[in-house]
Amino acid sequence: MQSLYTASTGMLGMQTQIDVTANNIANVNTIGFKKSRAEFADLMYKVMEYAGTSTSDVTKSPTGIEVGLGVRPTAINKIFSEGSLKQTDNQLDLAITGRGFFKLELPDGTEVYSRNGAFKIDENGTMVNSDGYKLVPEVVIPPDATNISIGTDGTITVIQPGQTQATQIGQVTLTNYINPAGLHSLGDNLYIETDSSGQPVEGTPGLDGLGDLRQGFVELSNVELVVELTDLITGQRAYDSNSKVITTSDEMLQTTNNLKR
Repeated sequence: MQSLYTASTGMLGMQTQIDVTANNIANVNTIGFKKSRAEFADLMYKVMEYAGTSTSDVTKSPTGIEVGLGVRPTAINKIFSEGSLKQTDNQLDLAITGRGFFKLELPDGTEVYSRNGAFKIDENGTMVNSDGYKLVPEVVIPPDATNISIGTDGTITVIQPGQTQATQIGQVTLTNYINPAGLHSLGDNLYIETDSSGQPVEGTPGLDGLGDLRQGFVELSNVELVVELTDLITGQRAYDSNSKVITTSDEMLQTTNNLKR
């Protein structure tokens, strides 16, 4: 009874679908979060007759007889569409409008990338993310700075006591990849490059296909609850339908076992 095994692959596949959807919904308020999408493909086919098989001296089978063996997950694709921008009026909050990632440095020196631009200042005046990872290139804000301005091109200027003109103290750069979906997710809104993502291309915001920066804004999650809830319902119904197939197959086996009675 192949339908038992075929339906079980469907239940496992829909469980993966629901797991991905649940993670998307859980991160609906996570700054800079990018939703994922599960993708599937059919399994091998049991061929009882190939299409084109001769059925007589002058005729051939137009379709053949092939029975599918189920489904399998092929990919969980990260969707890097832009989320909505939320105004915060925090001078250190940055949002990217377009392509690109902020480059950060882990304590062990590993370079990672993020779309979360909610930056802070540590005890040394260095711009860091919420976990204390430094922005690369490093930016140090003077302790007596009365105003911090970050342009759309990433230029950072400050006004200090006794000065009337702004002084440039640093530059925020962005990094882009030819295939962002190939980046490996580390959690904490961080990504690391892989062979599939391609080589990083670093540059000035607004140039060479990179997005602009918006000071005083953060990028919200790109999760759309209506879409995710719809996917959740269809995944649940498909799961129920596959379980019904298993129940029906079991009843058929029971009928067969009762033939001797």
